[in-house]
Amino acid sequence: MSEQYKAAGVDIAEGGRAVALMRDAVRATFTPNVLADVGSFGGLFALRDLPREPVLVASTDGVGTKVKLAAQRGQWRGIGHDIVNHCVNDIVVQGARPLFFLDYIASSKLIAEQVAEVVIGVAEACQAAGCALLGGETAEMPGVYAEGAFDLAGTVVGVVGQGSLLPRPDQMEAGDRLFGLPSSGPHTNGYSLIRKLLDEHHGTDEWADACLEPHRSYLKEIDMLDGADVPIKGLAHITGGGFTDNIPRILPDSLDAALEPWPLSPLFATLCRWSGMAWAEAAHVFNLGIGMVIVVDRAAGDALQAALPEARPIGTLVDHDDSPPRVRWSQP
Repeated sequence: MSEQYKAAGVDIAEGGRAVALMRDAVRATFTPNVLADVGSFGGLFALRDLPREPVLVASTDGVGTKVKLAAQRGQWRGIGHDIVNHCVNDIVVQGARPLFFLDYIASSKLIAEQVAEVVIGVAEACQAAGCALLGGETAEMPGVYAEGAFDLAGTVVGVVGQGSLLPRPDQMEAGDRLFGLPSSGPHTNGYSLIRKLLDEHHGTDEWADACLEPHRSYLKEIDMLDGADVPIKGLAHITGGGFTDNIPRILPDSLDAALEPWPLSPLFATLCRWSGMAWAEAAHVFNLGIGMVIVVDRAAGDALQAALPEARPIGTLVDHDDSPPRVRWSQP
């Protein structure tokens, strides 16, 4: 142990203790393709059983300021699920399935039990997704992070056959139907505003806990559509920028999305009331209870709802009218 380094604010032993606490959870995610144990300099993953013309799809993201609310509430494990599910959803919308995940945790001061809780959450979400937690980094950086500050980021790598890539804008046409899959809450976006609103309105434990529900993964639901032979033209993960920014990312220039508002859950109704935002503005900040949007042919709508009864019809594709916005709302 380096007492000089510890005096400077970095406790090497605490980092080692965190690794010991998380080791079993990480190993539980290993698939036969993982060739190196916890603690290797680099993760080793054998590329086996690949689809035809395999394409690797990678995404990196963070949990944002939701980590601050989690720290305030002492609820660490859920944000581990958040980072995995957010990243997995980001590659699912391109047709990929996850192979492995890497995490990065940084703070002003490491507390082994807190770090282990986060990584155990990461490992649990990786197991649920059939994804190996291949490695990661835990960094203690006093002077870079404010006292008590904590950050979490992750990277997922997945694979898809080139012929199965999404979206398929060349197949989209006016009249295609849009369906939404329910979110578990705000997921991982809008938390700078959410924390401000909770502070201003003295948000109860119930509201705070509702805002900390982990980001939902839609991997299982998309696999169910594939199994039911429902042809998907596009998927939009409703993350930062809400509906306004995320749906246009998958559309051809010739089409817009015409959406109809839906009844809000008590949580989102409260957040909108507290913020004073009208529907269109709120839909640019929050997911408003819809975490994934699916585009299918108009003839496939009934089959989609038969496979996923929780899916909500939320609109259609229409011809682009040469003026913004690309997402149009009927009046709530």
